[in-house]
Amino acid sequence: MGHTAGEDLEGKTVVYGVTGGIAAYKAPLVARGLKALGVDVHAVMTHAALHFVTPLVMRTLTGNEVHVEMFPETMGSSFEIDHISLADRADLFLVAPATADFIAKLACGMADDLLSCSILATRAPVLVCPSMNVNMLQNRVTQENLDRLKQRGFHVLEPTTGELACGWEGAGRLPEPGRIVQEVRMLMSEHDLSGIRVLITSGPTCEDIDPVRFITNRSTGKMGAALVEAACIRGARVKVVSGPVAVDYAPWAEITSVRSAREMLDAVKDCLGEVDVLIMAAAVADYTPHTYSTRKIKKGEKTAHIELTSTPDILATIRPFKESKVFVGFAAETDNLKTYAQDKMVRKGLDMIVANRVGDADSGFASDTNSGVILSPEGVMYDFENMGKDLLAHRILDLVKERL
Repeated sequence: MGHTAGEDLEGKTVVYGVTGGIAAYKAPLVARGLKALGVDVHAVMTHAALHFVTPLVMRTLTGNEVHVEMFPETMGSSFEIDHISLADRADLFLVAPATADFIAKLACGMADDLLSCSILATRAPVLVCPSMNVNMLQNRVTQENLDRLKQRGFHVLEPTTGELACGWEGAGRLPEPGRIVQEVRMLMSEHDLSGIRVLITSGPTCEDIDPVRFITNRSTGKMGAALVEAACIRGARVKVVSGPVAVDYAPWAEITSVRSAREMLDAVKDCLGEVDVLIMAAAVADYTPHTYSTRKIKKGEKTAHIELTSTPDILATIRPFKESKVFVGFAAETDNLKTYAQDKMVRKGLDMIVANRVGDADSGFASDTNSGVILSPEGVMYDFENMGKDLLAHRILDLVKERL
């Protein structure tokens, strides 16, 4: 199938600017995260940044020389002009942390050091990650400077809220390294699904018996989370209807949390008219108690009987509203994988079905990999064995894209 959009950023270059704020201590972890994506990282440090992290650390983690001086005493054998060569080689400029002073400098178009001069010379996207005291951040001047950068096409990753190094509480914390790396990956990936509206269901549903007990299944939402991240990274507008899970969804998605199959059905119906693609990755409980006890059912006899009734069939209910939308379903089976999945696909009127083999330690619920097959009405589209769920998510979206 060839290279999948969003798989990695091998061969891309990030010029990583580090300015002089206490949050610079996170810079080595950001650099390491970028390298894990296959990115070539070139660090540019301001003189103030040298008070918080050493060039040796950044050079060790990036594998490249660290740039500091606008006018270095010695030049490399290529006699490159640093601020121009950095500007030209960058696929993206990242500044994290970006202090109030440096943000003001960018907003005014100043170029009095290597980092600001390189950014002024580049045509690459620039991602700015502000970090400072809450009062400095909320100061009208800083807010106007940030607005000015946004109006000029700069990307700004807003700081988080919490305890600050100065002792204050409030906004101004640099996002965690993993979040910054996520944002870089999204900005640098091919947005081949731009403008496509995708609805993804994820996780299990829980059917309550009483205030203490409920019926559910082994779904953890890992596959759903992988699909959400992959779709967001590729530029889709993503809505998620999720049962109770412990996973984190990509920060760009709109999340609706539900508990029961009935609630999931209602949420899907509410969103369906606004989407182009529905991916039903949730594991919906098949049965729910016929009646719910508002009081805890006390332990009594050695055996207890709970009358169950079928939960609503979400795909069967919404099938009349399919129109030109692409519907993708999931099937979890322990045997006769293709036979059962093919039958489900026909009954539900699906364009595709992802059939997962469950029951093995390295496949299905709670694992990081899946094994199985993707089917369409025309036949087998793709076989996969012990494939990482993040990679499988991109394969599924490749096939969805072909059917749009």
